[in-house]
Amino acid sequence: RKALNHELSKLFNDMWDMDVNRLIPGKDYTIDLQGKAGAAQQGDSAVQDSAGRHLFHNVNEERLKSIKSFATFISLLDNYETSTGIAEVVTPEEIVENNSFLDAILATEVMKLAHEYLLKKKLAKPNLADFKHQLYDIWFQLYARKEGDRPDSCGFEHVFVGETRRGKQILGLHNWVQFYLQEKRNQIDYKGYVTRKNKTRPDEDDQVLSIQFSWKGLVKPIGSTFIGVSPEFEFALYTVIFLLAEEKVTHETVKIEEYELQMVVCRHGRHIGTAYPVLLSTSSE
Repeated sequence: RKALNHELSKLFNDMWDMDVNRLIPGKDYTIDLQGKAGAAQQGDSAVQDSAGRHLFHNVNEERLKSIKSFATFISLLDNYETSTGIAEVVTPEEIVENNSFLDAILATEVMKLAHEYLLKKKLAKPNLADFKHQLYDIWFQLYARKEGDRPDSCGFEHVFVGETRRGKQILGLHNWVQFYLQEKRNQIDYKGYVTRKNKTRPDEDDQVLSIQFSWKGLVKPIGSTFIGVSPEFEFALYTVIFLLAEEKVTHETVKIEEYELQMVVCRHGRHIGTAYPVLLSTSSE
């Protein structure tokens, strides 16, 4: 594993401390971890279910709707055709929604800090409108995920909404709000938590989890996700790593709060291909 990146760890901890929109476990939401997930392969249709109930026992939706970055984020989740290979159609309304979301997150202290950091590194333009264009291009510009010319995907769709490939594979879907909303509609079936090697079970107040679930009839054997954090927090982390990186796939080891994480960001040309945290350990162990 790569050595801990101290500079990014400090930046991300500052963002964590500034993330006033983050939901508080046990207060704004409760999760129900239940059993440990069994072994599974990507694309299995049937696996052992170690969790009869939903992962999210409850979430304070009033709070989500009252926070601009969450409210504008949620309005984006229904804008995508989740099958790869089917061209996305972006309507004028959706462009407005994308812009409203970017405006909402750019107004937060978390994104301001990301912008300042990127300015110091000469990786962003000082003007906020220019920075917003840069973010739009990285996250919302469509591209073809596989060979072929149909623009069927974008970074935002992959990371935050999730996609399926040829009815065989779940791609992305690393966001807890989307997970909660899909679970509420009975589209997602939580199968249990995944532990690291022989570690103890996670706690109900852990804000990074490794979980197994099925979505649209397909199993995702393991997916790591932040829980409760604001959309701007995830956006800031992934954008910073993406802009710092040269290589196609970047792994940065960081410590955020008590979580030791490997942040994985893959690029698709000038755009984000995927981005997610991998939980290495928590300091409570």
